[in-house]
Amino acid sequence: MADRTADDRSHCHRIPRANTVDPVAKAAILRVHVLIAISVLALMLLRVGWWWGVDRKPHPVAGSPRWQERTGRAIHLLFYVVIFGMIASGIGMMALSGAAPMVFGGDDALLPDFWKYPPRVPHGFGARLLLAFVALHAGAALYHQFIRRDHLLRRMWFSR
Repeated sequence: MADRTADDRSHCHRIPRANTVDPVAKAAILRVHVLIAISVLALMLLRVGWWWGVDRKPHPVAGSPRWQERTGRAIHLLFYVVIFGMIASGIGMMALSGAAPMVFGGDDALLPDFWKYPPRVPHGFGARLLLAFVALHAGAALYHQFIRRDHLLRRMWFSR
């Protein structure tokens, strides 16, 4: 096999990268990104409505320290705050930059540099924060399941 450069290897899989310079690929990636964000917003609104109106809140896990219960509630609340904040900052970037016609209207103009718009900073920070929360959340769930063995994951299913 011929020796390839790092740039050649990065394009072997034919999936465009988000930091690509190709404006058509960049618009396609952004289009998918925005559609996913809209879907997440719809699901989050349904979840909040379900949580307020229908959901039976589980009792605290027997034997759990009070700080764990409070931390769990705080992390869940922060998930919602960060996700809604990311959606709001994404909407703000689209509105301030005028990128919507370029992304959804098929306009061939180049996408703007989103770093020039104030919502870009909280959007990027929120993404990193969300990844940290997901890792923390998964770690806590695995801790409860395999170390504490308190069947916390079972409480998340439909029948309790």
